[in-house]
Amino acid sequence: MEAPATPSRDDGTANGVGRRPRHAAGPHPAPPRPQTSWDALLIRRTMAEIAPLADKVTSYFYALLFVRHPELRPLFPPAMDTQRDRLLRALLTAAEHIDNTPVLLGYLRNLGRGHRKYGTRPEHYPAVGACLIGALSTYATHTWNPQAEAAWGRVYATISQVMTEAAEADGRDAPPWWHAEVVTHDLRTPDVAVITLRPDQPYPFLAGQYASVETPWWPRVWRHYSFASAPRADGLLTFHVRAVPAGWVSNALVHRACPGDVVRLGPPVGSMNVDHATDSGLLCLGGGTGIAPIKAMVEEVAEHGARRPVEVFYGARHDHDLYDIDTLLRLRQAHSWISVRSVIDREDRHLHDAVRASGPWRDYDAYLSGPPGMIRSGVSALQALGVPAPRIRHDPVEDLVISGS
Repeated sequence: MEAPATPSRDDGTANGVGRRPRHAAGPHPAPPRPQTSWDALLIRRTMAEIAPLADKVTSYFYALLFVRHPELRPLFPPAMDTQRDRLLRALLTAAEHIDNTPVLLGYLRNLGRGHRKYGTRPEHYPAVGACLIGALSTYATHTWNPQAEAAWGRVYATISQVMTEAAEADGRDAPPWWHAEVVTHDLRTPDVAVITLRPDQPYPFLAGQYASVETPWWPRVWRHYSFASAPRADGLLTFHVRAVPAGWVSNALVHRACPGDVVRLGPPVGSMNVDHATDSGLLCLGGGTGIAPIKAMVEEVAEHGARRPVEVFYGARHDHDLYDIDTLLRLRQAHSWISVRSVIDREDRHLHDAVRASGPWRDYDAYLSGPPGMIRSGVSALQALGVPAPRIRHDPVEDLVISGS
C-alpha cells in the first residue's frame, strides 16, 4: 500500500480499445468554497500542529504499522524516504478538500484504483487507520482530544470506504497492473531515453495522461512518466525518461533497460487533456522531458482534424536538450496551424520571456509540463498575462518531484 500522492489528473476521449477512460470536465469557473464543517475544523487543527513534526509523525506511523502488522511490510518499497513524504501530502490534501465532496471523492477514487497494483486489500485499511490515529494522538498533544479522535475516525472511515469501493469497481473491468515489453530503446542524449513498450493487453489512455512504472530491478518502487504519443492503432506506448542522480527507476530505464525486458505499468491517470468540445487555441509550454505529453496532445489535436491554433514553446537549457525537436517540426510542416518555437535558457532570455513577447494568450487554453520550478513560474507568468486560472493545466507538481527518481 502506497501512501497517497497529490490529486491526479483525469482525461477524456477513449482510444477505442479496452475500457473507456474516465473523463474530466473542461475549464469552468471554480465553485464557491463550501462552509467548513466541525470535523474539518478539528482535522485541520491537528494537521497544523503536526506539520512542523512531519518526519517524526510519519516515521512513528510506519514503525507502529510494521511492528503491529509485519505482514504488511512486503507491500511497501525497500526505501521509505519518499513514502514518508507522500503520507503527509495525502493528509494535507484530504484536510484541504474534506468539505469539497466532488474533489475529495475524485481524489480518493483515483487512489483506490491506483493502490490495487500494490496488492492492497480491504482488510488492510483498519490496520492503517489505527496506526495513523496512534501516531497523531502521540504528537498532536495540544489539539488531540476525544472530539478530534472521533472526527479522524469518521473521516478515515469515509476515506477507506470510498477507496475500497473504487478498487472493487475498477477490478471488474481492468487489471491491477499491465506487463509491458520494451520494444525499442533510443538513447537520445547521455541521460535521456525514448522508450517504446508493448503492453500485454489493451491499455486505454489519453494524450496528456501519465502512468506509474515499475522496473524488475527495483520491485515495489514506482515512478510517474507521461505518455509521449497519442493512442496508437498498434497499441504501443512511448515514454521519455531522463536519468537523474540517485534515481533508481530513471537510471534503470535509461541505462539498463533493453528490448525484451518487461516492466509493469499502473493505470493511467491525469486531467491535463485536450478539450475537444471547444475550438480555443492551445498554448503549450514544455521543458526538458516535459515535452512528451505536449507532443502527445498536439498529435491528438491533429488526429481530430480540427484546425485549431496550437502554439508550442519548447524550452531547454542547451541545444542538445532539444532532443525531440525534429518530431515537432515534422508536425508543424504537416499542419500549418501548428507553431513551434524552441527557447534556449540564457541569462537574458527565458521560456516565459518568449511567451510574454508572443501573446496575447487570454483566449487560449494553456498546458504546462516540465520541471516543478518551470511550472510554478509559468503559471504565475500566464496569470499575469490575463490567462484565467481554470484555463491553465499542468501535472501535479509533487508527482513531478517523485517522478524524477
